[in-house]
Amino acid sequence: MTSKAKNSWSSTRYPGAAAIALAATAALVTGCGSSSDSKSDDPLSGGKASGDTVVVGSNNFAESTLLADIYGEALKAKGVKVTYKPNIGSRETTYGLLKNGSITVLPEYNGALLAYLDPKATPATLAATTAAINAKLDTKLTLLDPAAAEDKDTVTLNAETAKKYNLTAQSSIGDLKSIAKDLVIGASPEFQTRQQGLVGLKSVYGLEFKSFKALDAGGTLTAAALKKNVVQAADLFSTDPTITKEKHVTLQDPKRLFGFENVQPLVYKSGLSAAGVAALNAVSAKLDTATLLDLDTQVGSQNKDPLDVAKAWLKTAGLS
Repeated sequence: MTSKAKNSWSSTRYPGAAAIALAATAALVTGCGSSSDSKSDDPLSGGKASGDTVVVGSNNFAESTLLADIYGEALKAKGVKVTYKPNIGSRETTYGLLKNGSITVLPEYNGALLAYLDPKATPATLAATTAAINAKLDTKLTLLDPAAAEDKDTVTLNAETAKKYNLTAQSSIGDLKSIAKDLVIGASPEFQTRQQGLVGLKSVYGLEFKSFKALDAGGTLTAAALKKNVVQAADLFSTDPTITKEKHVTLQDPKRLFGFENVQPLVYKSGLSAAGVAALNAVSAKLDTATLLDLDTQVGSQNKDPLDVAKAWLKTAGLS
């Protein structure tokens, strides 16, 4: 699991983000927010929800807020009373709030959650990932169905490079084998020495790039270098809005070098009814990576309110 530096879309998916938890604490109440109603001013306030109220939490990055709105509004559409605790912070904090019932539902990323619970686990399938997480979870918690949507590391080409070599979104990382020697790849410094990085790209896909440029973890430096063709390939997150905006091409990873990072709700068992479980599973059944990328783009590039984006998608998907 690659440990990512903080960025607006993916910061707390990864266990390494715990290192910034103390610095983030002071900003928890002001982070990146949505205009969703019934949201607590203090994400760390209060105890358990009262009655049949479901508390939907989110970490302090934009995609988590959007996902919380999607799952929360889907519950509201089924008549469930929902309140929100947005922008909470690190996984250490959210996990504790789930265990004590202060949060009922949190949109999680299965690979990152497993790395937090069991850093040595290396499941080979999505089902095995869920099983491994449930084996380590606190007994008061459970995972619901995973969505097809993943927010994960990728090998992404800029439009110029993809066109030059006739590569599309259906092409594989393996299709770079004969041309990698002509390409500069950019990513965070640790990408150079990790299995989920250059080491794995060589051992799993047989790729040896012309050179490596140390940038940031899928952030503004990497995005700018890819756009300007300083690098021709880069590690961007699969739901980064710049992929759509700049017409970059993300290559398929059929050998699962970058593991699993499916969106998957983590739930405080006694706080959610069977009807609530069914409502959240129905959302996950329709949420894929392309859809999540589009929704993120509406929020991140088009400056739409995440609550409005969530409601519009739920209506289009027949979930509200």
